[in-house]
Amino acid sequence: MSLPPILTRTEEVAAFAEQLAAYEVIAVDLEADSMHNYTEKVCLLQFSTPETTVLVDPLAGAELAPLKTVLADPAVRKIFHAADYDIRCLARDFSITIDGLFDTMISSQFLGEERFGLADVLRKYFAVELDKKFQRADWSLRPLSEGMIRYAAEDTGHLHALAGILEEKLREKGRLEWVKEEFRLLEQVRFAVHEGPEYLRFKGAGTLRPRQLAVAEQLLQWRDQEAQRRDCPLYKVLGNKTILALAKEMPETRNALAKIEGFAPRLVERYGRRILAEIAIALELPESQLPVFPRGERRERDPAVEKRFE
Repeated sequence: MSLPPILTRTEEVAAFAEQLAAYEVIAVDLEADSMHNYTEKVCLLQFSTPETTVLVDPLAGAELAPLKTVLADPAVRKIFHAADYDIRCLARDFSITIDGLFDTMISSQFLGEERFGLADVLRKYFAVELDKKFQRADWSLRPLSEGMIRYAAEDTGHLHALAGILEEKLREKGRLEWVKEEFRLLEQVRFAVHEGPEYLRFKGAGTLRPRQLAVAEQLLQWRDQEAQRRDCPLYKVLGNKTILALAKEMPETRNALAKIEGFAPRLVERYGRRILAEIAIALELPESQLPVFPRGERRERDPAVEKRFE
């Protein structure tokens, strides 16, 4: 199979956008670099019509503005698999909105599929095996390898046929209108602009006492600064589970630090002194300055509603 063309110039993208506008249905996907850089960005877009697949490379200088009209046109259906993250990224990086969404992952979930990842559903319906080797690849690197290009193209190449099968199954089960409502809601998702302490967005923070919460906040702020300095994702500095363990135990010595689950010897060597200093700052805070995790109103359980939902 020949490699799909990669558009690198704005005039090429503009001509391609005009071609896409003539179709009733197109399949779309993107690749980003969130696993490799502090500030994530869209690195590649994939488009499949019923006849062909084309890649668009924004990192090569191609402007994506010409695609805005067709992607916002509800008369052209856009098939994605797991569109939530893609829609947020397109809006953030290029002010591109999606109208006319059909999400094959959401459709699979509404059909009760136990496994609804793209590899799982393609294996089930088409006996296609996706090569997962490039799922964690750094898509910001150039040039793209032949294997990466083929992987990117295959992500959208089967979506037209898959969407047709899933839509018919949804219609048979009387769930097509349900899933359309979900699509309309999904088209509106955006990345939130976060304000306030870091611990408000940290899983497990609600289990911490005020002093532990202060330690967590101190470490979270330090991790963010270190990730920016290294230009890497947060988890490559310290994982969330490790920070939660540090907050709970509040170690004050290197020996105590080394006993923390997930805190490998190399981390003790690299960050031990700095982390102990950050913990010490939190331990010295007066009681009046300790944070308190906000508690919402407790929801009353309705057994009848829960049974129906189940």
